[in-house]
Amino acid sequence: MDHSVKMYSLSTCGHCKATKKLLNECQVQYEFTDVDLLEGEERAAILEDVRKWNPNCSFPTIIIGERVIVGYKEDEIREALGL
Repeated sequence: MDHSVKMYSLSTCGHCKATKKLLNECQVQYEFTDVDLLEGEERAAILEDVRKWNPNCSFPTIIIGERVIVGYKEDEIREALGL
């Protein structure tokens, strides 16, 4: 099963920080992009990516394998990771 984890977040977002903390506590390897720290074309390109997964473009948007979880939903995140 593919448990690769990618997260689109905002550096100032409490829910994003809580999600990172959860993933760290579970010792999950993950990639994240703090979208608000990007500028110009790079930021526009990333936001386009986020919209493909989450049309509302809200944060955090977490992709675990093929599953998309929007927001800090600890139970769903744990379930998707098989924890």
